Amino acid sequence: MSEILKLLIEQVYKEYPMKDGAFETLRDVSMAIRKGEFISIIGPSGSGKSTLFKLISGLEVPTSGKILLDGDPVVRGNVGYMPQKDHLLPWRTVLDNVILGLEVKGIPKREARQKAIPYLKLFGLESFENEFPSSLSGGMKQRAALLRTILLEKDVLLLDEPFGALDEITRLQMQNWLLSIWEKLNHTILFVTHSIDEAIFLSDRIYVFSPRPATVKHVVEIPLPRPRKPVMMTDETFIQLKKELLKQLSDISQE
Repeated sequence: MSEILKLLIEQVYKEYPMKDGAFETLRDVSMAIRKGEFISIIGPSGSGKSTLFKLISGLEVPTSGKILLDGDPVVRGNVGYMPQKDHLLPWRTVLDNVILGLEVKGIPKREARQKAIPYLKLFGLESFENEFPSSLSGGMKQRAALLRTILLEKDVLLLDEPFGALDEITRLQMQNWLLSIWEKLNHTILFVTHSIDEAIFLSDRIYVFSPRPATVKHVVEIPLPRPRKPVMMTDETFIQLKKELLKQLSDISQE
């Protein structure tokens, strides 16, 4: 694991003006993420996790505090951002969906397709490039959406509950697949999830958020060796980590 600091979030506060005052979503959130780490964020629904992703991606700006990527303030387009919904366009083929971001950047369609085709096998889409989204399973749609994000060649990926709508078996398959992609391509990943098992299985470290306005209540290091295997979910270390996180989330809900 690299010791190079990739992303620094320092005392970030975010509020939205309201008719009767201010609506706080984040309060003094600080995180330090090294290059190549896999970081998960868990916490109650509506606690500001998606808002933080909007700030990191430059779609919005903090009310106060700072967010630095490689030592410089973040700007729009500096990171890859994949929301929970795949947002595949039903009238475009799989191949033309995954190159959409490249086309928006001004890359000609022919060149964009040539760039995408070598990735299709790695993403399990090799024989589906000419199919439409309606022909794909939920897992395949998410793989296509992630490929669309990765083709933009950003070092940092923000994945906002990408597997939340999948059934348990498909979800586990996608977790294993995502880890294999991460190990091959060496991205820095921030991953929002409501699944404790998923967070432990995937992550190097987990940040536990409080209810809104979100603060970082706990930081849990995950000492499980890599590569990760599903059988690890029955290990005593995994079970103890799950108990610890369950207690933390239970305590937070009672505050």
